[in-house]
Amino acid sequence: MLTVTSADGTEVRAIDEGRGPAIVVLHAGLDDGTQWGRVARLLAPRFRVVRVRRRQYRQDLVPPATMAQEAADVAAVAAVLGGPALLVGHSSGGVAALESLLAAPDAFAGAVLYEPPVPLGPSLGGAASAVVEAALADGRPGRAMRVLFRDVVGLSPPVALLAALAVACHRPSRALVPHQVDDLLAIDALGDRMAAYAGIRVPVVLLGGERSPAHLGARLDALREAIPGARRVTLRREGHGAHLRASRAVADVIEAHADAVLGRQRS
Repeated sequence: MLTVTSADGTEVRAIDEGRGPAIVVLHAGLDDGTQWGRVARLLAPRFRVVRVRRRQYRQDLVPPATMAQEAADVAAVAAVLGGPALLVGHSSGGVAALESLLAAPDAFAGAVLYEPPVPLGPSLGGAASAVVEAALADGRPGRAMRVLFRDVVGLSPPVALLAALAVACHRPSRALVPHQVDDLLAIDALGDRMAAYAGIRVPVVLLGGERSPAHLGARLDALREAIPGARRVTLRREGHGAHLRASRAVADVIEAHADAVLGRQRS
């Protein structure tokens, strides 16, 4: 376990494995980095893989966290890695990665962003965010997740119901529901940041799944237009969870980009 101190004095924790040029991974919602274990193990023979336990999902800290705080945490981790790292962010972790690229531009040699749900307007959730927040406040986390999966993630009503039930039946995920809602609100608070993201100057791969909700592809398209030189890669027959279902394919994309942007560190 790697521990460092963030700008506000908070201890940042990360799972640290492997040796070589560094890859920093920011996990998605309803997770603590564990779900990226398979990908990390595939990369660890050639790279040092650091999976940050995002403060938004730390149950030992007082919630909520802002994206600026999470970006500061990532910068603190990057500062001890001995050179520019490759930054990988999945879903809301991809949004945190974008903010990290802006907050600490010299800390990263490039990035792989897997379907970050960046707002294309005033907020990500729109009216649904208030419904989700109210349901959680009323002690109805199942309804909160059902609405979030249906109206924010973009799942069909039957699939959203099944996904919410799966969360309810899995104790570790259930405990993270309030943090997931905080994460949604933190993204809402950012608003449309495309003009800011146009200032990113490192090589960026925008990773998407062929079977993911269409709005995630639209957000990747917007990022490709905004970020100079950004490149889209699509995983065939996969969706938003390819890190679990197709770990090798995801690792291959990351490894190829790492070789391209971190190659000088090997010489």
